[in-house]
Parts: sequence; C-alpha cells; structure tokens
Amino acid sequence: MTNERPVTMSHQVGRYRVHAIQAGWQRLDGGAMFGVVPKPLWERRIPADERNRIPLGMRCLLVEHDDGLLLIDTGVGNKENEKFHGIYGIENAGQNGETWLEEGLRELGHAPGDVRIVINTHLHFDHAGGNTRISEEGEVMPSFPAARYVVQRGELDFATKTNERTAASYFPRNWDAIIAAGRLELVDGGTEIVPGVRVLPTPGHVPFHQSILIDGGGGEQALFLGDVCPTSSHLPLPWIMGYDVEPLVTLESKRRLMKQAMESEWLVVFEHDAEVPWGRVAHDGKAYGLRAEES
Repeated sequence: MTNERPVTMSHQVGRYRVHAIQAGWQRLDGGAMFGVVPKPLWERRIPADERNRIPLGMRCLLVEHDDGLLLIDTGVGNKENEKFHGIYGIENAGQNGETWLEEGLRELGHAPGDVRIVINTHLHFDHAGGNTRISEEGEVMPSFPAARYVVQRGELDFATKTNERTAASYFPRNWDAIIAAGRLELVDGGTEIVPGVRVLPTPGHVPFHQSILIDGGGGEQALFLGDVCPTSSHLPLPWIMGYDVEPLVTLESKRRLMKQAMESEWLVVFEHDAEVPWGRVAHDGKAYGLRAEES
C-alpha cells in the first residue's frame, strides 16, 4: 500500500452503473481479522507486516440510480487525529482537505452534494466515519447535505448503548449531526430503499449489520457484503473475524448468503479487500471461493 489513491473501478449491473471507490487504506492485526484461523493459513493469502498487521481497504460503492446517486458506506472521514490514524494504519487524506472518497466522487464527475441516499451497513467508524465531516471552523456537519442516511433501527440503538467491548468502534460524532439535521432514516429488517436496492439483515459482526442487494434487472444482481465477509479471503465459512460480537451468527449469515450468491450468480462486493473489489462465488467441494475467471 502507498499514499497514492487507487483508481476507481466501475461495473454494469443490469440497468445500473456501479463504481467502487477506495475511501482509504488501513492496517489491522491479522489475527484479529481472521479469528480462530491459524496464522500459517491466513498469511498465505494476506501476508502480515512486522507488526502482524495486514493491508485492508475501505471500499464504498456508488450506484447511479434513477432516484439519484446512492452511496453505500463512507469510510473513516476526516475527523480523526494523527494518533488514531497511526493505531489503525489509516491513509485517506487527499488534496485540499478532501478525503479519498470525495476525490473519488469528483473523479466520476460528482460532488458530495449530488448524493441523495447514503446506506450504512453498520455504524463502525471505518464504515460510517465519512457520514459527517469537520469544517475548517471545527464544526461537524453531514458530508452529504442533500442525502438521507439509512441504517437499521437496532444498529443505532446498539451503537448508542455501548459497553467495554464495543465503545472503541462507535463514535456519536459520526451520526449526531445527521440526526440533528433530520436526515437519518431508520429501517427494520429487510427493506427496499429505492426500487431495485434492498437491505438484507446479515447479523453476526454486530447484531443489526445489513448487506445491500442491488437488482439491476435481467438477472443481474450485486451484493455489497460489508463486514459479514470483509475480503475475498473470508469466503470460506469458518474464516470469521475476531472482531465479530456473535461469530456463530456470522457463520449462519455467511452460510445463507454464500449459497444464494453462488446459485444466483450475484456479483459480490468486498469492502475491505485491498486488491479484489468484487467477484462471483464458487465452491470447490471443500470451501467457498471466487470463480477462477474473476479472481
């Protein structure tokens, strides 16, 4: 990984054009990212650095929808300090005070004010930190002032009633300004947000995590996985993060999703994979992985 922001990648999903925008790099402990999987196994897929950290992305997905631009997750944003960035190995600062996410939008010909809908898979800082931004005057405000923000009702409740395990991942500054502006929309369970875009409950990482299914018609569908399967290396069912608060629930969410993704030939989008933005799921008789032609 370098400080250079990667090129935005695009794909046609039926009638919708979708764009993978890398909102930043981060480095997290490989053992934490792979839970009970032994290091000799996971390090074959993603080598660790001298501090046992592995490279990860913070990929967001922009959907050109008939109802307006729709953005899934927002990266870490611009509010955290240098110490925080050092702990989590974050690189996301662009030019002129912008983040990589904002630069990625402009590369595609759009501005933050053009986004009409933001969907958060959940409210952890690396998925919802870019929901708000801090101005030069020190004021925290919505990053996408014309957008409505969508998250599960239970996730907001979980995020605002933290404990010793969860408090390090949830920061009210990532949603308070949105609530104050009257722009936070809470949903319960599987819900169609706009025609062809539906949120699916995929609990485990946190109890009210959601993934987003985009149906472009003509049998073309894409699933933004979020943290139920953060990288292509997490496709095997038992490869589950140590960060997950309910890993056995994650296992069942993955079992259901991977089966359906393979049978329906969904394009699956990986949020944290530093190299692979998306692919289609296959099973080799032992474990799930990517179809060879899209790996």
